[in-house]
Amino acid sequence: MTRCIVLLDGEHYPPVLRAALARAHEHDYEVVGAVFAGGYEKLTGNFDVGIPVVSAERPSGWHEQRGALELAISRFTPDVVLDISDAPVVDEQRRLQLAAVAVARGVGYRGADFLIEPPRRPRVVTAPSVAVIGSGKRVGKTAVGAHLARLIIADGLRPVVVAMGRGGPLQPQLVRGDEIRPDVRALLEVSALGGHAASDFYEDAVMAGVATVGACRAGAGLAGAPYDDTVAAAVEVANGLNPDVTILEGSGTAIPPVAADATVLVLRAGDIPHGFGIYRVLLADMVVVTMAEEPTASPRDLSALSSSLKTLVGDVVCVRTVFRPHPVEPVRGKTIFYATTAPETVSEKLIAHLENIHGARVAGISHRLGDRSGLQLDLEKATGSYEVLVTELKAAAVDTAARIARENGTPVVFADNALEAVDGDVDGALAKAVRSARERYAQFGQKESR
Repeated sequence: MTRCIVLLDGEHYPPVLRAALARAHEHDYEVVGAVFAGGYEKLTGNFDVGIPVVSAERPSGWHEQRGALELAISRFTPDVVLDISDAPVVDEQRRLQLAAVAVARGVGYRGADFLIEPPRRPRVVTAPSVAVIGSGKRVGKTAVGAHLARLIIADGLRPVVVAMGRGGPLQPQLVRGDEIRPDVRALLEVSALGGHAASDFYEDAVMAGVATVGACRAGAGLAGAPYDDTVAAAVEVANGLNPDVTILEGSGTAIPPVAADATVLVLRAGDIPHGFGIYRVLLADMVVVTMAEEPTASPRDLSALSSSLKTLVGDVVCVRTVFRPHPVEPVRGKTIFYATTAPETVSEKLIAHLENIHGARVAGISHRLGDRSGLQLDLEKATGSYEVLVTELKAAAVDTAARIARENGTPVVFADNALEAVDGDVDGALAKAVRSARERYAQFGQKESR
């Protein structure tokens, strides 16, 4: 029988709930306890359904319901939470939030017509590991991962990055960026052979000078589990390098399907977690909020995000950051064209940074690096107006931007999205996450992950 606790509310008559619990037993559930989520319309006395109950305090808000569920999970150690509550006490939004709490603790969550199971993330990494996960696509995970790798290297340690992506490779691929960083010529050769030369593992190798292993993944569930992936095989390759720290990079909303000792969540300013989105916040040791500036995010947006995080999870280390282009080769005194995935709303800031900090003259900029046909049009219009193409290593950077530039005899310089803190100590928080990972690895070794 499956060991379970049930989530109940007082909008149901207790005799109806007792009958439902008997039906659960018929369905091979061993009901060991219950969580009373609130609601008092049908109650005339104490809430008694014949099993131990953990009750949410009045009023039955998020904190009370979450606290009661977490206490019940700790007390009764169930395999699954069986939700037989209903709106208005537990509406769709709240149900997803409570499911996120259960799944983050390794417990399944089931209702009348759904089941959310915690992803199995086996402990296969043979070094302290830090996962860098995100709330979605293009929130800055790779930039944060590369920044973290540089910090680890500066601390005298050897990191390896395992990065999965929708662009492959189909088989794990090692790039020794710690020995020789891939250059434009090498990446154009990869592209000519049909590879995605702007994959995140190439970007990490170029920007951080770190050994990387690329893996592929397809799909992502509510809890970030890929439908199919080659991450475990990529981790085996990384293990063979005997790193001091392994960085596990997520992809989109997908989370690396192996256990990590610490987790960094990258969240775009203005993207307030809702529903099952808080699952990633619950996993995180710290949150890096990116693009935390106007006009991308207003002070009101940032305040709302901070308030939401505090309401949902309480105290969590949270730092606000922005990205600025940092060419990996000098461009001072050069006339450049810049290709980026950043929104047009920050165009003036990016141009000012390239001109004032890096000494370039920006003849033009395209924000359509993720749109091959649009990018090609922008480059064709700018033909002859610049000496150097500067581009992020993303999307169409190699197969379109670098290819066109090289065909025209124009040098190409890749640009890092350098992470800059605007509120909080991002380097200190990341360093603390690494220390936590090393301490936890020393304590737990290779015990099986939940």
